[in-house]
Amino acid sequence: MWLDRLHEGWSGKEPKNPNVPPGQRVTTKFPVLHVGSIPHFDPETWTLRVFGAVQKELVLSYEDFLALPRTKSRSDIHCVTGWSKLDNEWEGVSFRELMKIVTPSLEAKYVMQHAEGHYTTSAPLAALMETDVLLAFRLNGADLTPEHGWPLRVVVPKLYFWKSAKWLRSLELMTRDRLGFWEERGYNNEADPWQEQRYS
Repeated sequence: MWLDRLHEGWSGKEPKNPNVPPGQRVTTKFPVLHVGSIPHFDPETWTLRVFGAVQKELVLSYEDFLALPRTKSRSDIHCVTGWSKLDNEWEGVSFRELMKIVTPSLEAKYVMQHAEGHYTTSAPLAALMETDVLLAFRLNGADLTPEHGWPLRVVVPKLYFWKSAKWLRSLELMTRDRLGFWEERGYNNEADPWQEQRYS
């Protein structure tokens, strides 16, 4: 059962680590959870688009994206299903770096992440402008695996991990918020692990 696999590697005890939000348990594994099948990646046709409430819309090829300045960020991640994986080193392009290129409009307040399989999730622009938010393609010194979002996923450590879309294809800056895939199905739109904002 997927639930049995999800619990593999858990400590079995409520954590006392101050880095672990309430209701979470630490795992040394990286459980795989997503809707739909793993998409095929073709580096010749793949693009990343940034559009909406920006001064300059952007479409990057895979080669263009890899040419952007890279950075690393170490952070913990917390899944709404109850697991936390601590001290992960991500490598990729800072969300802030893309914003330097497109320049958000003064009215831009939210960002919708559009991923393969029509998956979407939104978050405040201010949350994505945090220094630890990356568009990541490597984890702990190795390329991401396809089941964890290769070739590109968002990493927003301060929110539950469904707010970090796998298989990212575009970022839409918005003046008003819209609910994404899981938010439309009852997940809390704020998604703060420290407040246990799991469901509406």
